[in-house]
Amino acid sequence: MGPEKNGAGRFRAFTSRDLDGLLRRMGLSGEERLGLRAVAAVLPFRTNAYVVDEVIDWSAAPDDPIFRLTFPQVGMLPAPDLKQMAGLIAGEAPAAEVRRAAHEIRMRLNPHPSGQLDANVPVHEGRRLEGLQHKYPETVLVFPRPGQTCHAYCTYCFRWPQFVGEPELRIATDDMASTTAYLRAHPEVTSVLVTGGDPLVMSAEVLRRTVEPLLGIDSVQSIRIGTKSLAFWPYRFVTDRDADDLLRLFAQVAESGRNLALMAHFTHPQELRPAVVREAMRRIRDTGAVIRCQGPLVRGINDSAEAWAGLWSETTRLGAVPYYQFVERDTGPQGFFGVPLARGYRIFRDAYAQVTGLARTVRGPVMSAMPGKVSVDGITEVGGEKVFVLHLIQARDPALVNRPFFAAYDEDATWFTDLKPAFGASQFLPGLDAT
Repeated sequence: MGPEKNGAGRFRAFTSRDLDGLLRRMGLSGEERLGLRAVAAVLPFRTNAYVVDEVIDWSAAPDDPIFRLTFPQVGMLPAPDLKQMAGLIAGEAPAAEVRRAAHEIRMRLNPHPSGQLDANVPVHEGRRLEGLQHKYPETVLVFPRPGQTCHAYCTYCFRWPQFVGEPELRIATDDMASTTAYLRAHPEVTSVLVTGGDPLVMSAEVLRRTVEPLLGIDSVQSIRIGTKSLAFWPYRFVTDRDADDLLRLFAQVAESGRNLALMAHFTHPQELRPAVVREAMRRIRDTGAVIRCQGPLVRGINDSAEAWAGLWSETTRLGAVPYYQFVERDTGPQGFFGVPLARGYRIFRDAYAQVTGLARTVRGPVMSAMPGKVSVDGITEVGGEKVFVLHLIQARDPALVNRPFFAAYDEDATWFTDLKPAFGASQFLPGLDAT
């Protein structure tokens, strides 16, 4: 039996304080609930009434993909850490002791992979701009401080450090003056990605404070907004108090002659079934914005060719553009959700073979690794050696972009750093290794 309806169009969040009550409705035992509460004490949990009432199929829980997408699973923590946290919660340990143990576990989960807190942070006039990231020459990421949460949290989220209440782990800025000064000083930047968290948790008025200053910079040709709101709160574009104001802001960007891309995060075709999602997508497209769809390949949620073919076909039918299938990043619960690259490639290939050319805009499987976006293009045999065929879609060093290279085949590899150059070479390419 699923949770009771809370009223369509009315946002109501559920957090870790509500988790035990939600799990009781499923009929889970006290021990089972304790294990999931232990996970939620380390990794963030947040969902909402729309996800609970309109997207999760409670008759299929706990195996329903959207349940697994939004509710903690005991395998998300290593067994010793799970036991420690469950013991502290069951023993009603002081809150400070629980927080201290949770912090120690988080620090072992590689909270900021791929140089996010060092190699990606730009410097302007001798000062680090902590809420920005500039990994690729053409693109800057902006993390507006009010947008560093989401309508609901994905269990596999690689940005989980934004949400755990530890300020030193959060990437955020409210300094648009320094941001625009940096962009003017770097005319090679033609695209700005406003990200989080989810910028669309902000009101239209607050989002405007980030977006409008970008319209005064001629070199910025495209503005992207990374969001999961179409899947987790599509009413944002339909019935929210400022939904029309938000869409007017989108139209303003499009009318300025820039490309406005809503980088929509969809994980499973089930997220597209509610009628309100289709209405939200129609309203967005009517502003002149483009919807591009991306998401990671995640074990136990969407690790089948049928799920991906369905997702790409339906988003294409609805006028959106399939963009990336990502590999689960080397952070947080990757050990639980990660899919080996070899299996991931086969899933991608089999899904790709089922869709029309319009949906074959998608690229994948793609790893956002330290050197750049590494695409797994195939598995083949060269000179008697079985190898992965790869290339960089984007790179810190533009000279490495789109140059094919080979890695020794490894059935168990789940990330770029697990790979070794093929044919006994010391590097994949000059200037490119797996570190």
